[in-house]
Amino acid sequence: MLKKRDDFEDILEERRTSSDLRYALRCYTPVLYKGVTPCKTSVLKSMVLQSDQLHYVINQVSKESGRAADDVREEASAILEEMAHSLQLSTVRFFAFMLSKVFKTLFRSICVNEEGIQRLQQAIQEHPVVLLPSHRSYMDFLLMSYILYTYDVALPVIAAGMDFMGMKFVGEMLRMSGAFFIRRSFGGDKLYWSVFSEYVKTMLKNGYAPVEFFLEGTRSRTSKSLTPKLGLLNIVMDPFLKGEVFDVNVVPVSISYERILEESLYARELLGVPKPKESTSGLFKARKVLSEDYGSIHVYFGQPVSVRSLAEGRVNRCQFNLVPRHIPRRPSEEIQSFVNDSAYRLVRAQEENMVLKPWVLLASLLLQNHHQNRAAGQKPGMALDELTTQAVWLRDVSRQYGAFLHWPDHTSPSEVVSSGLSLHRALVRVCEGRVQLAVEQGVYLTVTPEEELLSQAVVVLSCASYRNQMLHVFVRPALLASAIHIASSNQKQEVFNSFSFLRNMFSSEFILCPGATVQDFEEACYLLVKTGVLQVTQQEVLVTERGHRTLAFLTSMLDPFLQGYQVRETFSVSEDTETLTEKQFIPAVRKVSLCFSVCTSTLHRTLLRYAEVLSSDLQKNALAALQRLGAVRKIKGYVGFHHPCVPGWLD
Repeated sequence: MLKKRDDFEDILEERRTSSDLRYALRCYTPVLYKGVTPCKTSVLKSMVLQSDQLHYVINQVSKESGRAADDVREEASAILEEMAHSLQLSTVRFFAFMLSKVFKTLFRSICVNEEGIQRLQQAIQEHPVVLLPSHRSYMDFLLMSYILYTYDVALPVIAAGMDFMGMKFVGEMLRMSGAFFIRRSFGGDKLYWSVFSEYVKTMLKNGYAPVEFFLEGTRSRTSKSLTPKLGLLNIVMDPFLKGEVFDVNVVPVSISYERILEESLYARELLGVPKPKESTSGLFKARKVLSEDYGSIHVYFGQPVSVRSLAEGRVNRCQFNLVPRHIPRRPSEEIQSFVNDSAYRLVRAQEENMVLKPWVLLASLLLQNHHQNRAAGQKPGMALDELTTQAVWLRDVSRQYGAFLHWPDHTSPSEVVSSGLSLHRALVRVCEGRVQLAVEQGVYLTVTPEEELLSQAVVVLSCASYRNQMLHVFVRPALLASAIHIASSNQKQEVFNSFSFLRNMFSSEFILCPGATVQDFEEACYLLVKTGVLQVTQQEVLVTERGHRTLAFLTSMLDPFLQGYQVRETFSVSEDTETLTEKQFIPAVRKVSLCFSVCTSTLHRTLLRYAEVLSSDLQKNALAALQRLGAVRKIKGYVGFHHPCVPGWLD
């Protein structure tokens, strides 16, 4: 729990006192894998098009479609041309200069663990490297390349969505800085998949550059880690599994923002507002953010993870000798299980090194206070002194639970709290010694109760995104606290059964490794016993006298999620929802939730205490949970409901 982590250095400190032009034009000589020289993009494309695997797939597609092999080959070449990067140092230098200007304007500091950079430099020389950054902002991939250029590390080639390619001028600039563009989904297109996988594997096997992609597949709008996507991870592990390289080093990178640029944009997306299309004009319109203060960023490069060590005792690689290696084959259940477990382990590694700022604690406390006051009909907000006292208590609890907390120890708690509130003044108000969420001001240019609620929900969901940054620290103890609350007795087996049910229900909501229920239960027990909250015997789980405060905090953390799932259950048993398409489901649930919120009925207002229930992310995860629990069945694109749904404690 007292894991030793590296120290940080602020890379903007030097940028503020020296020439950005000199920085951009400086000598850049990164060391590559086994001393290879950088490869021209034309040579790389030729290697892909001449590969045995692609030739095999081209012939297969030709036979299946009745098209001439040359036509299919031309299509493959066109796919590769559309996809491939064209990394040029001159473009990288341009970005280095421009980003220096932008970053110094937006951020107070960009802090990097230099020991992690040194480990990465060593890993690049020994084996092919895959970089796996967390993904919370559009800024992530620009930030990664900027940091690696700063430290003279080989620049990565980066998997990017086709959305960016459509941006005039900017799309090509991104391509020339190392981005390669891929479709969001392949729709069973064998040829596209073959070109894509062969392109990535060719870059990886030859070590021309580290390969970078986001394991979560997309930006997290909620600041919670998303369930990992396995497609690219399968591809980069394949050369090792087939014995084409001795090992592959995978480096998880944790990027922590004190204030997220897309904060309100994400909240609106979660409430059903369509995501703005990526465009150059949209980028220029967004330049108003340059007048804002976004605090600091912490970037932590984790320990390189050897795929060979992950596979030891898990995978029998002899199976790949039974079929020629250039023939594509669906991964076996053993391989799928191995890749899935590895993906969860890597996301957990990202979470463990996420740096929590004081505002994360404040947001959690203010949200709980907001919900409690709203339910009790009390005066909004809390005294500033009380918030400071509670923040110090939560700081100590977080550290006991192993949180990577960046709290200035040489600054008084009141100054730390004031600084956090000042940075996030768009979300909170401080008036006459009381602190409250900005939703309490009541100044909305709206005409209906539904619109007013949605305006308030933007602030609540924005705050919730910061609270969510600490959920990985507390989720297992919180599941245990909720299990104790709902269990019919304090018998250990009864509590474990409730814990197991909750864990299964929330397995799409949080990163909970498959097959680790007992391990997570024991970890939660250990933490709560260690901090004096529980006494656990062979037969019973008992709450201590001083443990009630911590248990109340932990159960309150999960309450919004529990209520969200409860609303889903309530919706599923209504008379007019026997079948819906998936696209209809989430808007329909949000409409019902809004009706509950603005209803004058005390019952309905109690049913929807939390604006987080309106989040499309929570609704999608709740739908997945209902499917696992057998309450919902998917039939050819429709969602059908079974009755009764889930255990009665949700009623």
